[in-house]
Parts: sequence; structure tokens; C-alpha cells
Amino acid sequence: MRKAKPSRIERLESYLVKLIQEKGADQDQPFGIRVLLALLALISGIFATAVAIRYFLYRTGFLRRYPLGIQVISIGNVTAGGTGKTPVTEIFARTLAAEGRKVAILSRGYRRKEAPWWRRILMQVVSPPLVVSDGRRVLLDSAVGGDEPYMLASNLPGVAVVVDRDRVKAGRYAIKRLGCDTLILDDGFQYQKLKHSVEVVLVDSSNPFGNGRMLPRGILREPVRHLKRADIIFLTKCRGDRSGVIADIRRYNKHAEIVECNHAPKVLKDVWSREEFPLSWLQGKTCCTLSGIASPKGFENSLRRLGSKVVWCERYADHHRYDSSEILYALNRSADMGADALVTTEKDAVRFPRFETSPVRCLYLRISIEILKGRENFTGIVNRICHRTT
Repeated sequence: MRKAKPSRIERLESYLVKLIQEKGADQDQPFGIRVLLALLALISGIFATAVAIRYFLYRTGFLRRYPLGIQVISIGNVTAGGTGKTPVTEIFARTLAAEGRKVAILSRGYRRKEAPWWRRILMQVVSPPLVVSDGRRVLLDSAVGGDEPYMLASNLPGVAVVVDRDRVKAGRYAIKRLGCDTLILDDGFQYQKLKHSVEVVLVDSSNPFGNGRMLPRGILREPVRHLKRADIIFLTKCRGDRSGVIADIRRYNKHAEIVECNHAPKVLKDVWSREEFPLSWLQGKTCCTLSGIASPKGFENSLRRLGSKVVWCERYADHHRYDSSEILYALNRSADMGADALVTTEKDAVRFPRFETSPVRCLYLRISIEILKGRENFTGIVNRICHRTT
């Protein structure tokens, strides 16, 4: 079977991401690409101005922030994608639920299936939020609820997951209908309409701020100096010396607690049967990978560090919605190359159509947060949320 071609938009997105993610990646490009980058720089200037005006309006009270009367923990970043928000959101939700809090995660449900824009505008006021999980059972799949909300709902029994573009409406629903007393705002750093109690910001230690430019010329969603709003900073993907990144953070925020952590592989699971395999299974195995995430290199390298020989990597744009032909192509290609398994990420696995049989084993890598340094800072924030003193 021939491979299905990605859309033009996906190909352009993947190409541009390569150019803007890291310093120096845009050097020595052809004239046409330099013209495109100049145009993106112009748009970045407009975007930066719009961001500055928006924050000025919130800061001066012209635009209102809505308090909901309970703890609201915002988890976000200043860059676009790739910092690992979902595992950090999970560890906060799991810890707070274990401490007796009734937790709801509020998400926009990025790139889920939605009604046409005109219908969304007409129905925005009257349509209730989508409840992916009510804390007792998972009610929606990833296509309707979104990849991350579905994944969080599946991994966090006892935690509600509510999806709506209007997180104020979603929060009110979680409080009134689901009895929640603690809200976690997923990807909430830029969402100023809902007043935050605690601001958690993630910084990817391997590529903190890209090329230092705003979207779409760089990966910044807002200026790095806005780190000053953070109460606690999770420095993710920590390997090697982090002193330089920490020094950069301290230039903008001298008071925030810092937690250094790594996204550590936990277990392998079969995509369809959910059979578990220990990480040691990868030792000496030949694998192929399939992923549609913001930063695939980290995932691929983690398999190599676990002892696998990675012979082929198929990458799609972030949040790519797979069809059967793409999965079947990857499975057949892996089998033809004599691979022991096709390995994907947990986020990708929730987007896989179901197959009853497969020519090669298809696994996903389950990731969890491993705190390397600053555990007491994390504990202190949890105690603060739970209104405890130590």
C-alpha cells in the first residue's frame, strides 16, 4: 500500500517548524525562503503588538478577569508546544486528588472535531461544555473531546475533564454540576479571562525559547519577560547542566520556585489490547516510530537510550489525525524492515483507528514526570493549594 500524502498545510507547517524552533536553523536558506521569513518577521511584529495591547487591557481592568471563588491552577508556557504540559498537568491532578481535592481539568480541546465556526458563535452562550470525564467514567473519545483531554481522562480516575473554548463557562459548570473545588487550567498561561490562583509555567531546558522571536517567526507565544508572572517554574526535559537555563529564567523572575524534572518513560503498552511490556523489552529490539507531536526527536532518542535500534522514523504534524491507510502503511513498512515493533507516543495512540490484526506489534510509550530537584517546592505549592501550612 502506498503512503497517503500529508496535506499541503501540514507539509508547510512541518517545514516552518524546523526553521523556527532553534537558533541558527534558518541560516543559509534560499532567497525565496528568506523572503518568507521576512514576511513572518513582519507578522511577528504585529502579533507582538497585539499581545502587548491585550495584556495592557487586562492589567488596567478594561478587560475583566473572572474569579470563580475556588483554587484555579494554571499550567502553561511562553512557547508553542513541546514543553510537556500533559504529564505535569497529570501529576498535579493526581496529587491534589490524593489529597482529597475534587479536581476538574479545564481544556480547550485543541484540534478536536468541532461544529462550523458560524454555528459555534451562535451556540456559544447556550451550549454546555463537553464533559470528557465526570470523574467516574470517560464519556467522550479523542476525536470529540480532544487528544490531551481524552488521555488525561483515561489516566486519571476520580478527576473530571471538561472541554470548552470558554474556560470560565467550563469552570462554572465543573463547580455547579460536578461539585469540584479545585480547577486545573490546561495550557492556561495566555488565558487571562479566568483569574488564576497559582501560575505554573513550563520551560523546556533543551530548547527554552527557540530563536527568541515571537510567533510565527519564532516559537514564543508572548515575550520571555512575562515569566515574571510565574509562581512556580517546571524546568522540563532536564539532562546535563541546567545552570545556564536557570540563570536566564532568573533574569526575568527572581521569586518563582523552580522544579527540575524529566519526562521519564514508564512502560510500553499495546495500542489496541493495552497489554503492558516492561521498558527492558526494548533492549536489543529493532523498532520503527510513528509520531505527530511538536518535538519528535526527544521521543525517538528515548527509545535509543532504552536500548532499541531505531531504523525508521515517520513524522507528521502536531495533532495529526491519522486515517487507516497511514497506520497500515507504517505497520507494513515496519514489518518489511524486519522491525520487532512500531512504537508511537501515548498522544498519538489515542488517534489511531482500530485494527483487529497487525503485521507487527504496535506499542506506545507511556511517559510520567520524574522530579529530579525541587520536590519540596512542588510539595509547598500543593500545600498552599490545599490551604495547609508546614
